[in-house]
Amino acid sequence: QVTFVESGGGLVQPGGSLRLSCTAPGRSISNEAMGWFREAPGKDRELVARIESLGLVNWYRDSVKGRFTVSRDNAKNTIFLQMYNLNPEDTAVYYCSSYPPKSWGQGTQVTVSS
Repeated sequence: QVTFVESGGGLVQPGGSLRLSCTAPGRSISNEAMGWFREAPGKDRELVARIESLGLVNWYRDSVKGRFTVSRDNAKNTIFLQMYNLNPEDTAVYYCSSYPPKSWGQGTQVTVSS
């Protein structure tokens, strides 16, 4: 099972920004479609954004369109999620995985609060 390592989360005020990163130590993810997911307290884990292997086709859930941008650097075996204009409804543990997902890392907590 591939374990993913997410980082970049934290506490931010409403309207703030964060940039999440995800790597897969020991294995190349450059040829895989990847996704960012999040799980808020009491809610199911949901897909937030998806990026194809070459980064040419992306998908976003409606609630983050125009605020989140998914990207990847295949040379660094890393995907990113740039998040702008965060609001309290974005508070969740964020995970990355291949798409469709097969395994999970520990995730990174994002908390949006004043």
